[in-house]
Amino acid sequence: MIDTKKTLTSYSLDDAKALMQELGQPAFRAEQLFSWIHKGATVDEMTNLPKDLREKLKLIPFGGVEIITRLTSKKDGTVKYLYKLEDGNIIEGVLMQYSYGRTICISTQVGCNMGCAFCASTLEGCVRNLTPGEMLYEILSVERELQKEDKQDRAITNVVLMGSGEPLDNYDNTIAFLKLVSHPKGINISPRNISLSTCGIPSKIIRLIEEAPHVTLSISLHAPFNNMRSELMPINRVYPLNDVLEAAKLYAEKTGRRVIFEYALISGVNDTKECATQLSRITRGINCHVNLIPLNTVKERNLIGATRKKANEFLVMLKNLGVSATIRREMGSDIEGACGQLRRRVIKEGEFLD
Repeated sequence: MIDTKKTLTSYSLDDAKALMQELGQPAFRAEQLFSWIHKGATVDEMTNLPKDLREKLKLIPFGGVEIITRLTSKKDGTVKYLYKLEDGNIIEGVLMQYSYGRTICISTQVGCNMGCAFCASTLEGCVRNLTPGEMLYEILSVERELQKEDKQDRAITNVVLMGSGEPLDNYDNTIAFLKLVSHPKGINISPRNISLSTCGIPSKIIRLIEEAPHVTLSISLHAPFNNMRSELMPINRVYPLNDVLEAAKLYAEKTGRRVIFEYALISGVNDTKECATQLSRITRGINCHVNLIPLNTVKERNLIGATRKKANEFLVMLKNLGVSATIRREMGSDIEGACGQLRRRVIKEGEFLD
């Protein structure tokens, strides 16, 4: 009996093989189906599948996404995408251009439950988790557009799970997505070109050691003191800083991969000399790098990002203390680049943008 709970876009190759067997189809149809899915195709576009098979496939929920809005930064070419899901929910993604290729930032949930003080995506809480296929189609829908423009086999080279949502709060679907996006018969993006950003759930970080050891683990640190971090990130009250740091150290040691600590600089809050000194203390002994982020000002939160001058001063302090650190390039500030801003405005205004 066909499983109508799982969306077609979330099917692994093994799922596709089992489905074809159940439908009495030859085994090679499974790879055809899997290949079409990973081209971002709809069922009607799967033209080398028999029409009767396509009709049966339409009985399975598809689980795709539709691009409904694109905003392009005049400053740096960053593109903000607004996607519509099949249930009417909307999510965001961001495409960034670097010297080494294009990176797409995707969401893992509709909204977020983490409540971080500097983030707009959490203001309405978490509506639901995204399926593996919805995460995949955030990439594939953009990939299809870019391939038409570029006329090349691969347009997107890197993926970051850094949009709306906490990936480790949607753990099983996130792991399934990672297997799909890196499958050699799919879009085949190397796990080493994938970054997963988390607020820090220690037990799930430890599980990643076995289930996703090749991705780059990025941990949203944002404050070096427990009290300060709890104010900025309520999850710290459940998973204190020391527990997160221990899990990060273990991940780095077991996988041999350097952990990235994300640190959004907020003017007058976490950009002081005391913060720099403490940050150097707590990261000592961990194979890590600190990624300083001049915060995109989030008016909904009344927080102001540190100036580029202040960010440079903080960077110098860290380097003098022996900390490996850089300042992330600020991108998309003129297109509501911060997580959740565009989605929230569209929901509030009740209409989509062209």
